[in-house]
Amino acid sequence: MSKYRITLDGKTYEMTVERMDGSSASAPAAPAAAAAPAAVSAASAAPAAAAPGPAGAVPSPMPGTVLRVLAKEGDAVEKGQPILILEAMKMENEIAAPKSGTLKKLYAAEGAAVPGGAPLFEIGE
Repeated sequence: MSKYRITLDGKTYEMTVERMDGSSASAPAAPAAAAAPAAVSAASAAPAAAAPGPAGAVPSPMPGTVLRVLAKEGDAVEKGQPILILEAMKMENEIAAPKSGTLKKLYAAEGAAVPGGAPLFEIGE
């Protein structure tokens, strides 16, 4: 087994990896000089997180593309009702209303690419 520490979007995760095919888990060590530029380029390639939206806005849980908007501004919505479909990593994710109320504002339109944390919609009383 090998232990790794991975930092993703500023959060550090520790993981243990075990090979299941019976071969050795050790791999040739990469020179430290070669590893540093890869880490820098990966960090610079990461998308920037969106600025926080208005208080009460539902943020995108991940970067993705809005495939469909299932409600329109002014609609009465129930807690758990899907408001939009967000495609991320080739999967369709329903983003639901966190509470019952009126769909006060939509911040993302169909076809829009949204970064993680971007405001998607707001539910009012």
